[in-house]
Amino acid sequence: MVVIGASGDLAKKKIYPALFALYVEGHLPEYFTIWGFARSKMTDEEFREYIGTSLSCRLADKDNCAEKFDTFLERCFYHPGQYSNRDDFAALSEKMKEPEKGRKTADRVFYLSIPPSIFTQVAACASDAASSPTGYTRVIVEKPFGKDSESFRQLSADLYQHLTEDQMYRIDHYLGKELIENLTVLRFANLIFEPLWSRSFIRNVQVIFSEDFGTEGRGGYFDQYGIIRDVIQNHLLQIMSLFAMEPPVSLDAEDIRNEKVKVLRNMSPISMDDVVIGQYRGRGKKQGYLDDPTVPEGSLCPTFAAVACFIDNARWDGVPFLLKAGKALHSKRAEIRVQFRHVPGNLYKNRLGVNLDQTTNELVIRIQPNESIYLKINNKVPGLGVNLDVQKLDLSYKTRYNKHLPDAYERLILDVINGDKRLFIRNDELEAAWDLFTPILKEMESKKMAPELYPYNSRGPVGAHYLAAKHGVRWGDMADADNPEWDT
Repeated sequence: MVVIGASGDLAKKKIYPALFALYVEGHLPEYFTIWGFARSKMTDEEFREYIGTSLSCRLADKDNCAEKFDTFLERCFYHPGQYSNRDDFAALSEKMKEPEKGRKTADRVFYLSIPPSIFTQVAACASDAASSPTGYTRVIVEKPFGKDSESFRQLSADLYQHLTEDQMYRIDHYLGKELIENLTVLRFANLIFEPLWSRSFIRNVQVIFSEDFGTEGRGGYFDQYGIIRDVIQNHLLQIMSLFAMEPPVSLDAEDIRNEKVKVLRNMSPISMDDVVIGQYRGRGKKQGYLDDPTVPEGSLCPTFAAVACFIDNARWDGVPFLLKAGKALHSKRAEIRVQFRHVPGNLYKNRLGVNLDQTTNELVIRIQPNESIYLKINNKVPGLGVNLDVQKLDLSYKTRYNKHLPDAYERLILDVINGDKRLFIRNDELEAAWDLFTPILKEMESKKMAPELYPYNSRGPVGAHYLAAKHGVRWGDMADADNPEWDT
């Protein structure tokens, strides 16, 4: 594997630790080598020292940690070069041939941990000068995949000049999360869920992403994209399409991705009336977004957005899908919340209180932190008389499974090595996603719409609550925050 942009933050914090974890657990090929490529000048030993500081063994693997650490680093090499220089890639390829000698096939994977502005240059050089002469050549491409429909199509056309669709692995690390991969298992391997998975029983679906910290000095980069491009158009929309898709013909990658594309193409155009944007301001010792010295003065970039979406098909007609993402909010979480309809003719409505919304069944899939799946049910309180309260049937991964959950990058890198594209994004998926969000992004930017301000570590803009109320919905994470025993 070749990590392009080897001296960058993503490579050090995520890619090398993921590769080391795969090696420790015996998932990497027997004769693997890892190559770093970047403009920085480094020797192999300096490179090993650089990445070694980011590697650690899990508790279960501590016994042989030192030995595995040294053996792993012996397989790591570095080659400095310019990203647009074919000769530098050709020289890298010659170096790579040395450990490949004597093998019938030698596969190569290039991980583009670089800004999108140089994707095409690197893809051209890697394809023309450093492709494997005997095995496959695969390229992992990190988001962002453009900024709108036009820039995405241009980027896609440029990459297709050098790579085929089969060679490209467009990575969205959220699709590598344990609970996301479990989503199809939960739905299709359990008889009780699939019959309920429709407008007949589900009142609304919420996909929520929140962080309890701001841009923290990275505002200059974030300001180029904003929360809709950074989180909603990719992470949350991908989760939504996986959740809402029809049963695929098989678990083959193309069959799954075909169904996801159908969801995106069946979605109604998004109206600005169904969008709320916000930007966090300072509170106490916490700086606001505009106080970040890397953020342009007077920036209107949203750090929060809530969007109501609708899927125009027989299964989901009329069901609001609410997508919400924000920075500097009251909690850190990513989850899917499925709120079911009220029980018709409920015999116990007089014992459930005046607010039936708080007592409807709700399925919560907590992606992070504290990965779990729980179902809220109404239950009789033990004792004389008939008193009801809301309890949850809870599958907490931390307490149920005595094992470390793999990082998303571990799963996705291993899938690339194995040629499994189920959790990667196809070109037509991205095209459909950008076609949905480009009109509202252009309208926001052309009209210079000002985001609603909200305090740091708050619940976000008031407008998000009005948006939910407009569609007869209450945000599930807000209700849990009002009841601390649920918010775990």
